[in-house]
Amino acid sequence: MDYRRKRRLTFFTIGLIFLLSGIEYAVILPTIWRYLQTLNAAPYFLGLSLSAFSFSGLLAGPLFGFWSDRTLATKKIILFANVFEIVGNFMYFMGYSKWLLLCSRLVAGIGTGAGSSIFGFLTRNTAPEDRSTVFAAVMACRQAGLLIGPAFNIFLRLCDFQIGPFTVNKYTSPGLFMCLLWILLQFVVLFMYCDFTPQEETRQRNGVEREEVEQEEEEGKPLVGPNELTGSYGTVTSVKSRTSSVANGDVTHVSPPPSPPPEEVSSSPFKNFSASREFIREEVVVLLAAQFITLFNQTALETMVTPLTQKFFNFGELENSIMYCLCGVEVIAGFLFVRWLSKRVAERVVLAVGLILCNISSVWCLIFLANPQGGFAWQLAEFIIGVFLQVLGLPFVAVAQVSLFSKITSEKTQGFSQGIRRSVGGLATILGPLWAGGLTFNLYVMLGLMMGLLALLTIMMVVSYERLVAPETVDRPTGTESED
Repeated sequence: MDYRRKRRLTFFTIGLIFLLSGIEYAVILPTIWRYLQTLNAAPYFLGLSLSAFSFSGLLAGPLFGFWSDRTLATKKIILFANVFEIVGNFMYFMGYSKWLLLCSRLVAGIGTGAGSSIFGFLTRNTAPEDRSTVFAAVMACRQAGLLIGPAFNIFLRLCDFQIGPFTVNKYTSPGLFMCLLWILLQFVVLFMYCDFTPQEETRQRNGVEREEVEQEEEEGKPLVGPNELTGSYGTVTSVKSRTSSVANGDVTHVSPPPSPPPEEVSSSPFKNFSASREFIREEVVVLLAAQFITLFNQTALETMVTPLTQKFFNFGELENSIMYCLCGVEVIAGFLFVRWLSKRVAERVVLAVGLILCNISSVWCLIFLANPQGGFAWQLAEFIIGVFLQVLGLPFVAVAQVSLFSKITSEKTQGFSQGIRRSVGGLATILGPLWAGGLTFNLYVMLGLMMGLLALLTIMMVVSYERLVAPETVDRPTGTESED
């Protein structure tokens, strides 16, 4: 299989992985609140269950990233991680108690750790100028899953039958459905995913060029070479005689010395790695803060949405699914726009636009959603505008910060670095639901902290704006310093 075909199939498989992660999120989030209520769980269990999924992903991300940097065996990591997704979703389907439900999200979250390995793989195999476009496309696949997921939920809510001792209903069916999808994905990864490297394309291109050059040389080569004229018939001309002929002014064809074998890749890319030099830098801290704050606010609002719609609008599973579907359409359109925009402006400009939109959304939610006023139609309009603004800013910040982060950190340890970045995001997705779950009925405090965090991030970005650029050399040697 040639390099280009392997690349297309591998990128297709990566898109499919992120598509399924979005579908899982979309089919479970609208129903988990009512599912927990059927198991007599307290309201805080909603935030606890959502946080458990992120907590295990937080721990698994750097480990899987470190594994991929050491071995470059991303395929094995994905197959291994998907096993946890399969087991976790089957536990969710069983659903005997609220504790089993909590453990199911904990187990399934381990599977998300493979995302750091995938982002490291993409960084190593894409040019810096194309990275924003590739990352936007991958993230759009996840948002497509968020769009498709609610459509599946419309049919899953009609399930009502038994499979042996297990009950399949509108609450348990999402777990069984996702378990089957992850099993199918295992076969897709097994047969379509390849751990290729950019050197393969170079070797393939050089091989074709070398064959063409050798063919041309063979056609133009004289029957008797100039070196052969310096020796007697039947004798072999020595190196010394050839050298002397060159020294006397004869133009002779001297074969170049054999090229030395390529240097072997170091067994450990972390040989001279320093976490302090790599991560404790102004621009890196700003991007990690952007990852944390935006995900904290996003997951807090997502946790708040279902209880809020139930309280003010009496929304059920169908209405929530439709709402998430419409949000998915908006986010996909946003990612497509960011993909177009990132080819024309710098990532820091895209990041600034996203933060402006997020600040506007935060102010709107604090004013109009903390204490809704007016009749049903006016409250619903306030809610729709707030959600629209929040979702609108997400693609700008998400693509800009992940693309910039991949450029200002070392390429050799990109899997580990992406694991750290995703762990920071995982910490945000743990604390966000916990914060919102405990303050569902005290929205001024909840939304006030979110607005304060966004204001802090905006100040950090303004102060560090000049440093938010990709260096000329992407992969800096982390363990060496210039000598005076």
